Amino acid sequence: MPSAPRAAHNDKRPDVPHMEAKAEPTLKGEEAKIFVQEAIAELSRSEIPHLLAGTYAVSAYTGIVRPTKDLDIFCKAGDYARILAYFKEKGYSIEIEDDRWLGKVFKGPHFFDVIFASSNGTMPVGDEWFTHAREIEMYGHKLWIVGPTELIWSKAFIQLRHRYDGADIVHVILKAHDQIDWERLLAHMEVHWEVLLMHLMNFRWIYPTERDRVPAWLLDELLDRVRAQRELPPPQMKVCRGRMFSRIDYDIDVKEWGFADVGAEVELDKMKSREAI
Repeated sequence: MPSAPRAAHNDKRPDVPHMEAKAEPTLKGEEAKIFVQEAIAELSRSEIPHLLAGTYAVSAYTGIVRPTKDLDIFCKAGDYARILAYFKEKGYSIEIEDDRWLGKVFKGPHFFDVIFASSNGTMPVGDEWFTHAREIEMYGHKLWIVGPTELIWSKAFIQLRHRYDGADIVHVILKAHDQIDWERLLAHMEVHWEVLLMHLMNFRWIYPTERDRVPAWLLDELLDRVRAQRELPPPQMKVCRGRMFSRIDYDIDVKEWGFADVGAEVELDKMKSREAI
């Protein structure tokens, strides 16, 4: 297989910020540690642009040490297949769990995720992620870790019954608030600004003495949107956006309670037809 072209993101960015990771997560057993070390070495040799995210990024920014079972490797959609193909050629097993956003690389019971978007389509990984990444050193290799702004974005919609990443978000705000580009975070979440407000209010409630770590202008902007929204009539489309958090947990809303799924134009047509009758 010809070597994949090395994108300019990692080797031509001016003044890539270097940071010392505050901590690393723990792995279950020596075999898991060896797998992670080998995977990181192979990723480095591949020269395919990628970012370390997930629990490793949270630990690096906050100092929180907790167990993890895998790596989260973020990349652009165009490099997703290249990473899987590279590891397949190296003798690893690969799996495309969901071609909309997620693949996996296995060696025995150990694996890492290759992610290029979110499951609900709100978070495509693009060039900007690499522009604002941080450089760290791990296991003797220089790696690029997702920036704190994009890290919060990547976790904002993970709100399932069995997994909730809100604690990660408030911890990153607490420990890395001065590294967050709040204007860019708002731009990332412009369409879903209420989700951002939700997390900021959560932070204020959890850490009342640290409220000033969120810029006043941002809270003013979001609360002004709430005030303006209250003056509007309710939407005509009866939608359950909870499906963007968890399709399973909000399944009944669509199947039994008459709410349309997100982006369900067919349901809108049905609603209009019922009104015409």
